Amino acid sequence: MKRIIRKALTLLAVYYAYILEYRAEMILWVLSGSLPIIFMGIWIQAAQGGRFNLTPVDFARYFLVVFIIRQFTAVWVIWDFEKEVVEGKLSPRLLQPIDPVWHHVAIHVSDRLARLQFAFILVALFFILYPQAFWVPRLGSVLLFVLSVLIAFILRFTIQYTFAMFAFWTERATALENLWMLFYLFLSGMIAPLEVFPDSVRAIVMLTPFPYLIDFPASILIGLPVDFGRGFLALVGWTLIFLVLNRWLWRMGLKRYSGMGA
Repeated sequence: MKRIIRKALTLLAVYYAYILEYRAEMILWVLSGSLPIIFMGIWIQAAQGGRFNLTPVDFARYFLVVFIIRQFTAVWVIWDFEKEVVEGKLSPRLLQPIDPVWHHVAIHVSDRLARLQFAFILVALFFILYPQAFWVPRLGSVLLFVLSVLIAFILRFTIQYTFAMFAFWTERATALENLWMLFYLFLSGMIAPLEVFPDSVRAIVMLTPFPYLIDFPASILIGLPVDFGRGFLALVGWTLIFLVLNRWLWRMGLKRYSGMGA
């Protein structure tokens, strides 16, 4: 166990130092996740007429939380893994005594730590510009929110890493992620809370993993009604499904891998 912890801390230290070399670029990445803030303005205006169950303040809080969730659940492993497979850079990592996935996990975790300060600055600026949206969530809601975001990140990473396995069969595995992103944008709650969806549509969407990646954690923090049991079971269940699929594709893919030095 001590060896595992030492290896994990070493990976995190190395990749955190690597991330800090690109602090200026980090600001751009944080700002690139500000799409929910744009939709916030649209929905606040739409809510002025009282056509929705949510008030303008509810929409402001919701999309602020969506912005925060996006900062902690952003994943790009498919692009890195595809490059490693196509260029044969995966070969030396296969010789190391750890699964290559832990390199990707370490850089993603390090990125979360590095972008925290920039995200907090933007959140503080938001409350300065829109003070009526300020609120203090209950401690229980905060703890459940943190847990749900953590599992959502694990699920998001597992899904994309599973798609990355197709790089063993095609040079454009990222096309799968681009297709998935279309559904992710519209069904996860990023562009609109599921609360405004028709009941029939929402019932179908809840059978997919999308709403549990954003809408579920956001609803917890701002106090919208949610089914906690179903939400957390869905997060864990979908994670296990994609994890099993991922490990199977990994074993099948290694048999086809023909990168330099493999």
